[in-house]
Amino acid sequence: MWNPHIVPAGFIVRTKEPISPSAKEREILRGLAGKARSIADHPEMAERKKLWKNHNGLKSEKPMILADPECAWEELVPLSELVCVHPTLKEWELNLRKRIFWWENINDDDVVEPYFDIPWVVTIGNYGVEALKTQGEHRGSYTWKPSLNDIGDFKKVLAFRKLTVDRALTRYQVETAGSIFGDILPVRIRGKYWWSVGLTLPVIEAIGLENLMLYMYDRPDDLHALMAWFRDEQLHVLDWFEKEGLLTDTNENDYVGSGGIAYTDELPQKDRNKDEPVRLKDIWGFAESQETVGVSPEMFEEFIFPYQAPLLEKFGLNCYGCCEPVEKRIHTLKKIPRLRRLSVSAWADEEACAREIGRDYIYSRKPNPAAICVSFNEDKIRQDLQKTLVTARGCNLEFNMKDTHTLQGESRRITRWVELAREQIVRHWQA
Repeated sequence: MWNPHIVPAGFIVRTKEPISPSAKEREILRGLAGKARSIADHPEMAERKKLWKNHNGLKSEKPMILADPECAWEELVPLSELVCVHPTLKEWELNLRKRIFWWENINDDDVVEPYFDIPWVVTIGNYGVEALKTQGEHRGSYTWKPSLNDIGDFKKVLAFRKLTVDRALTRYQVETAGSIFGDILPVRIRGKYWWSVGLTLPVIEAIGLENLMLYMYDRPDDLHALMAWFRDEQLHVLDWFEKEGLLTDTNENDYVGSGGIAYTDELPQKDRNKDEPVRLKDIWGFAESQETVGVSPEMFEEFIFPYQAPLLEKFGLNCYGCCEPVEKRIHTLKKIPRLRRLSVSAWADEEACAREIGRDYIYSRKPNPAAICVSFNEDKIRQDLQKTLVTARGCNLEFNMKDTHTLQGESRRITRWVELAREQIVRHWQA
């Protein structure tokens, strides 16, 4: 799942083509950097940071709001309108234009930092074999042929992913960006290199969704062995990043979980000196299991959770859940060490989630994106927001409008949704 906080510009540029900005490209980037810096220096940003820190510390002053355009960005900041020609410069231009658009047009509780971040250029290989996928047009659904013909063959077929980092290219990009606009917007290495450690997506790509469910009954020992292999493989990836010194702190405007911003005083851990490398226990972790929405709580606890838990144990704070309803699993999820944020999706039982979450975790509400992607009925949007505000009253509540695949060409929709959310919070929220 792509998110602009993970890959700020929407794509990672790995080209080694020399970057020689034209006078026009330099002018454009410096102008955009200046606008981004002025936004970052706005007094509102300091207030938002304070609110997010309190929120993530389970001391919410009011519900927080995020409205992420995600796949609708092409309608808001079309690639065809970019001025820069070089792929890397085009990426940076898009990054800056998104920041500016977010502030000027969406104006939720997102924060703009006075830096320009470039992630390490990392390549993560495959598992030795890949599932053959066929996808419909225009970001449509897809089908795939599992990469394993038989689950019993996985040790013969699968291999741990190979990982490499191009430090020279990364530093070259940092130095180049710094030479163009670093005097306006300081450039630093900071990024996120994976999304979820939930495991079930690569598992179903290997054996198929139906087989994942059937094997819980028909071949439980083989499924346990496969899940353990994927757990160990993911541990291998996490440990590699830590040993290579490639981790970066997640305590600023870093996208965490399936929606939320990372501001916290609890990370990094107090025992890490300022000049020491970032460790896994210094950053946020996240897992989900959307593919097992049709699996009973008992089967989830037996076949899925035991393999996610050792991965989440590595992190300083944790988030869980995305589109899957979690209310029937919360009793299990509460075993996650340092769990802080739980997703309450559009398909969740909000009342049950509110009872279980209380003030112990963040109630991360994901309204149905169809409200702004398909139709746009303000009365229905108000009713939906009001229901959440009444149901989750007293919780550490955040609204995350996401999975926005389109705005039907009407950019005003996402702006108006934020306005309606603020309006309803004033009317219906009681601390």
